[in-house]
Amino acid sequence: MTVDARAAARRPLHLAVGGALVVATALIPSAESVAADQTSEVTIPYTCQFPSGAEKADVTIKAVLPVSAGAGEVIRPADVSVEVGLERSALVRFTALEATTLSAVAELTVRNSVGEHAADASWQQLEAPAVDLPAEDEEQVDSQGEGDGQGAGGVVLTATGDVPTVAFGSPGRATVTPAGLGLTLASFTQDGTPTSPPELAVTCEPADDEERPLARITVRDSTSPTAPSPSDPAPGEGASEPPAKPARPAPGLDPDAHRKIDDLTEARLGALDDEDPGSCPIEIPPEWVMTTAETYAAGYANAVKLDGAAALGPAFMKVVLNKRYINDSCASTVDVTSEVEFEYEGKRQLPPTKATFLSYGFMPTTATMVLEQVGPPAVVQTHTVTNTPTYPEESTVTAQLSMRLYDVKVNGVPLDVGPDCRTERPFEQVLKGYGQSYPPAGYLVAYGGNLTGYAHIPPFQGCGVGEDLDPLFTSAISSVGKKADNYTKMTQAPLCVATNPEGPDCPPKVPKPER
Repeated sequence: MTVDARAAARRPLHLAVGGALVVATALIPSAESVAADQTSEVTIPYTCQFPSGAEKADVTIKAVLPVSAGAGEVIRPADVSVEVGLERSALVRFTALEATTLSAVAELTVRNSVGEHAADASWQQLEAPAVDLPAEDEEQVDSQGEGDGQGAGGVVLTATGDVPTVAFGSPGRATVTPAGLGLTLASFTQDGTPTSPPELAVTCEPADDEERPLARITVRDSTSPTAPSPSDPAPGEGASEPPAKPARPAPGLDPDAHRKIDDLTEARLGALDDEDPGSCPIEIPPEWVMTTAETYAAGYANAVKLDGAAALGPAFMKVVLNKRYINDSCASTVDVTSEVEFEYEGKRQLPPTKATFLSYGFMPTTATMVLEQVGPPAVVQTHTVTNTPTYPEESTVTAQLSMRLYDVKVNGVPLDVGPDCRTERPFEQVLKGYGQSYPPAGYLVAYGGNLTGYAHIPPFQGCGVGEDLDPLFTSAISSVGKKADNYTKMTQAPLCVATNPEGPDCPPKVPKPER
């Protein structure tokens, strides 16, 4: 198959941060918010794929958004709601399960566009409270109950919640347009217990190709005289009110990053004119896009020799995003390298955890285990494919660790192992996660999720005071030969990113680990 390199090069330049896709030439995150002054509403016909077939659904999206904003200023949608009207035919599955109420969690994809630039945002975790399902013998013409979420023979689920902010980096006429919709429908019986199965995932797409924007926003040039100055009152406020804060560039981002990336793109196109196909990949200078983030991860590690699993974390992680960033429009891929440092009480390590194992298969031994980070920062490599609607993504986290043991008891009796009982050399822990951006699913660096992998635990050394206990711990914990048989599963929370300190994921949350 022949690839038209020049045509491929004209595809939009995507910046991917673990599934949070941004068109850098148009959208720049910022730490400040902009006052909202219009209530926007649009109703769109959708087609939803149920197990029984396609069903129609009228969806009304509402949000408070500004009429105008300066380039680079953050727009924070407020009072967001997604009302999904399901017809009676779509409810047959739930009534067959003897369900009496139905709730939902909605994820709406929203396309933010200005000029030729566009990027999709995910309005996720919008929750709709339970509504009553119509009784089987209820007449479909009965329209009672519309106020409590029930339509004529069907139901209306109203999902609400906080959604991500957006900033348009280029002046012009911007639009905010709803696109794909995902629903996780949960059904319950009359006594409040979940049905079996308890949930149903449904995907919905607009029923036609007509573009129906939720809002149109005038984006002003931030250098224009019409842009508000720090001394101007905030929109909708009197002169006696505090002035609106001026927009400022996000930490770690060059204010001219979008212009520089445009220049790089033009240089690449010029090189392609000279028949240089090797010019297609672009490496973005890290000082343009690099930023920091924080999060927690927690999980479990077990080995062939362990009688159970040792808890890990919650581990505090300091992340540097976009240390290296390569966009290849010819191959339709984006490769991002980020770095992670673990931190616990000022040390590069995970929190201490109690581990129990059976020495020689029968003697219970407990020890406090510490995983210490050694060498360079852990590396996060993310590979995203951008020529498919879902944007599949593979992430690999590689860390160099050393295991140290102390406070050891054998059959309840303390065993003095000394201050430096540890693996004789560092070992490599590799964890992988897989996901997609549209709709968000699986593991994404920005949104978190589950990472799994194996590690080879080397022999131990330095164990014992007055007697050599290295063989005890080597035989009880270390891997057999060179086989990496120690399975680890970690759950990462969403990132709290420095460019959005007021976001819903800040301060960073501690996740609930999964076995």
